[in-house]
Amino acid sequence: MKQLSEIILNVVERAPEWIRKDLAGSDALARERAEEALAAMIADAIANNRPQ
Repeated sequence: MKQLSEIILNVVERAPEWIRKDLAGSDALARERAEEALAAMIADAIANNRPQ
């Protein structure tokens, strides 16, 4: 299995621009949606042992 940090880094590097903007934004609902989407992408990559 790839190193966990490598898998996470690969997902974060490929995160869509809307996730990046919403994570940095002041809208709490948009930030929560972006956090959930990123968490789902990371969980999927870990479960499938592959970068996104």
